[in-house]
Formats: sequence, structure tokens, C-alpha cells
Amino acid sequence: VQLQASGGGLVQAGGSLRLSCAASGFRLVDYGIGWFRQAPGKEREGVSHIRSNGATYYADSVKGRFTISRDNAKDTVYLQMNSLKPEDTTIYYCLMRPTTWSQGTQVTVSS
Repeated sequence: VQLQASGGGLVQAGGSLRLSCAASGFRLVDYGIGWFRQAPGKEREGVSHIRSNGATYYADSVKGRFTISRDNAKDTVYLQMNSLKPEDTTIYYCLMRPTTWSQGTQVTVSS
């Protein structure tokens, strides 16, 4: 049972990136998946979550800019990040509770 995060990179402020969280070893359809981010020396922040029924949640800091979605046929959850800001720079992780974390994917937004 694993999650693989990908899609990070370097982008200018105002740009976009799409992160992917791909499941292996299990079917994603029955599970909620969350995206988190954590900068060095800072607390982990919940960014967005999507339930198995498609209900979504967003942190106030990303509302209106980020969109979470899922493709159950591909066992993948996406995080579309638009209007990126330098303060979005950090490492992003996806999680299937309670403890199945992906490796991190670095997002860097230059000003």
C-alpha cells in the first residue's frame, strides 16, 4: 500500500502546477485523501481534502486558487494549484489516514 506524489516544480508567481497522488496496492475509490504541506521549521498544514463521496475541503489560505479532484479509474487524486504565491513554496505530501503518507514533492514559487 503506497502513495506516490508528483508534479512539483519551479514556477513564477501567478503560475500553475498540478500535483498528483497515485495509489498503488489498493483501490482509491473507497478512501479520502488529503494534501498537506510543511516547510522546514514550521508546522504541517492541511491544504485540501477530498472524501470518497467527492466532498471537498480547503484551507482558507488556498480557497479559490486550489482545486482538488479525483479519478478513481486511475486511482489518483489531483491538486490543481493556480495563482501560486511565493508563500506556497514548500514540500507537499498526500495522506490516506491514518498513516499512509506519500513522499514529498517540492513546490517552489519565485517572486
